[in-house]
Amino acid sequence: MLNILRLTDKELKDGTAMLLGGFDGLHLGHRQLLSRAKESGLPVGIMTILGGKDESVFTLTERAEIFRRVGLDFAVAFSFSEIKELSPAEFLALLEKEFSPKLYVCGDDFRFGKNAQGTTETLRQSVATRVIVENLLLENGEKISTRTVKKRLSEGEVEKANALLCEEFFLLGEVYRDRGVGKTLNFPTANIRYPKDKFPIKKGVYETWVTVDGNGYKGITNFGARPTFDDGTVVTETYLDGFSGDLYGKTLKIIFKRFLRETVKFTDAEALRKQLQKDIRRVREND
Repeated sequence: MLNILRLTDKELKDGTAMLLGGFDGLHLGHRQLLSRAKESGLPVGIMTILGGKDESVFTLTERAEIFRRVGLDFAVAFSFSEIKELSPAEFLALLEKEFSPKLYVCGDDFRFGKNAQGTTETLRQSVATRVIVENLLLENGEKISTRTVKKRLSEGEVEKANALLCEEFFLLGEVYRDRGVGKTLNFPTANIRYPKDKFPIKKGVYETWVTVDGNGYKGITNFGARPTFDDGTVVTETYLDGFSGDLYGKTLKIIFKRFLRETVKFTDAEALRKQLQKDIRRVREND
């Protein structure tokens, strides 16, 4: 049942501080939970849930990178299907057995156990472990939440979504060989499959920052169909400005910076090429 990701080499047997929640990424509200947990001086772990009815902002591989970057020591990934029938007591017993927590940290909206029966008060009454419950962080009177982040991503408001995230919205993936049409337009693109379990952003063309082999490049990324070529398949294709070489089989990290425009059908390939020239000019000049 437990998929434990060791992010550092810290020993866990003498007790840990555990962040409780779904955590399919980290937003600013989560940052204050992390800060409180780190104050304990204990190895800090986080739970994260896979599956469920909604797509996740970040995949497990992407989450692990974020968790490692913010200084977490381990993460425990639960499959929703495996824990959804556990009672609050059974769920807490599982954590107590595996990690011997000396501290739990959560937001005041934390719910757990079958049908979300467990509350923060249930938590306090059920364990001898110290519990810290933080008030929710608000922005303009609205709770900062994953739901808010998703709403902004679905509307193409990437900059607003990024302002709420501890790390900007990104996609990790391996480049695969596609049709090669971009090369004929002088805009060779790297194609990455968008995971089915990752929350879909608004379809369109974005300014991106792309890293590969330790180097970074400005880019333009199309997420969506290719109507100019009558191709309705949804793809993620990226042009890396200034890159030359072979990207096939390499892993790219594509950070979405801002929405540039809708995906439209051009009259021909030349019209598309001219638009791409305008797009990359805007990216280069921060226009």
